[in-house]
Amino acid sequence: MISLPSFLRQGIRLPPAGWALAAMLAFYVLAGLFGRDPWKGEDAIHIGTAWHMLAHGDWLSPDLAGRPFHEPPLYYWSAALTGKLFGWLLPAHEAMRIASGVWVSLALAALYYAGRELYGRESAAASPLLLAGSLGLVLHAHDAQPMLVALAAYGCALAALAAFGRKPRLTGAWYGLAVAGCLLGAGIAPTLPLLAMAPVAWWCSPDRTRALHTLAVGLGIGALLALPWPLLLLALEPSRLHGWLATELRPLFTPFSITGLGRFAGMLPWFAFPALPLAGWTLWTRRRDLAAWPQLLPLTLLVLTLIMLAWAYRPRDIPALLLLPAVALLATPGALNLRRGAASAFDWFAMMTFTLFAGLVWVAWSAMALGWPERLAQRAVVLRPGFTGSIDAVALAVGLAASTWWVWLIFTAPRSPYRSLTHWTLGFTTLWLLATTLILPWFDYGKSYRPVAQAIARALPDGHGCVGERGLSDTQRASLAYFVGIEPFSADTPAGQQCDWVVVTGDTRPELAAPAGKWTRIWEGNRPGERKEKFRLYRR
Repeated sequence: MISLPSFLRQGIRLPPAGWALAAMLAFYVLAGLFGRDPWKGEDAIHIGTAWHMLAHGDWLSPDLAGRPFHEPPLYYWSAALTGKLFGWLLPAHEAMRIASGVWVSLALAALYYAGRELYGRESAAASPLLLAGSLGLVLHAHDAQPMLVALAAYGCALAALAAFGRKPRLTGAWYGLAVAGCLLGAGIAPTLPLLAMAPVAWWCSPDRTRALHTLAVGLGIGALLALPWPLLLLALEPSRLHGWLATELRPLFTPFSITGLGRFAGMLPWFAFPALPLAGWTLWTRRRDLAAWPQLLPLTLLVLTLIMLAWAYRPRDIPALLLLPAVALLATPGALNLRRGAASAFDWFAMMTFTLFAGLVWVAWSAMALGWPERLAQRAVVLRPGFTGSIDAVALAVGLAASTWWVWLIFTAPRSPYRSLTHWTLGFTTLWLLATTLILPWFDYGKSYRPVAQAIARALPDGHGCVGERGLSDTQRASLAYFVGIEPFSADTPAGQQCDWVVVTGDTRPELAAPAGKWTRIWEGNRPGERKEKFRLYRR
């Protein structure tokens, strides 16, 4: 009879700590960062912006395909830096996407320390596991996304204010870093809740004189770190600074939206699952002690963030990321104090749900790579015309290892208050890893603009000169710039009107029509599987 090594028989140690916890969270952070093109949407836009900064050496302010992009620069600095450091090893977009992993790692680490300060060492691991297990984070955590800087800043602010009375110097330093990072990474509006926490922390402190000194030091550090960039921009490119300020301040002059508040609040049940119901359980079990700092700190930041979002943003999931750190921290006591029946039900739900969906991913892989089940394979081709699946040995090995590890975790995890939470977060991560290895080529085939960009580049002769564009979105311009180095001018500008080539896009005849004058259609195409959105290249 084969005898397994003792560490395999014993299973994972709960609560996870040290290198075991770091390995779990690294597993979450790294899964999905690699092996794919910049995808349509935010990912392509921000990778294209970071690529322009790196390729053209213009580190002062972001540009998107050669045009001013009025966003704060910190994420693009970090992405360009990781692109420079790891570009020799990885494709440029994957190297730049590592910056997202860095910011998510910082958010998870900060939440760990916040949980340790507020709830004790035994409870600390639950806070980052709850954040990582939130349904709304997983996709954006692995995209190029500047809001991840604000996510990390919110985590750092919670960690700093959690230690407010016990470690004033550390509080001041980290609070200042959080404010500066949020302002330089995500802008003015996301920074307002962090600033609004200062008077709350001062009022709740038993030693207000000391608290005032701590907060003054923190705000001084924040100003010292944040002000050089806008001052340098004012001195060298004042029009860029005015454009950035106008973009940042415009949402703050809109009326407060009760409807927007309701929509953001309505997103939370699925976006922050399972942290939100566990946070509700915390509030219920500690309802007599809501004024205590462990409850008041995350609850106040959650309310302030909801108000800011309803004031400055349209209801969508990217700004809603800022709600997750406070919800995850507030949920920490509730997750570890569930009644036995509820904890067992949560555990079984996690195991059965992710085992079932992992099996469905394997069936989908079989249809794409092996052609079985036949009807599912045919459907995959219908949705992505021209897609041809194949067996990737590395992806297959990773998928088998992840599935084996998941089964081992199910059978060996000891009974513990952490068991259900560990099964949820690691099951979620395993499912995401399987999806981003086994069936990633199918998603990548339809979400990347690489085929369109390369087809346009092939249709253009050598020495073609400038190219104009009409109707291209930020995603499409960023993809053209990144994949083939074409930065088109708007056809409505004097520079664009001088170009002998123009790219147009749309889904109706007027949108796809040639500009006024004598133009010849040279090429027409679209992304694989995209039936409405078409592109045309015209020559004067």
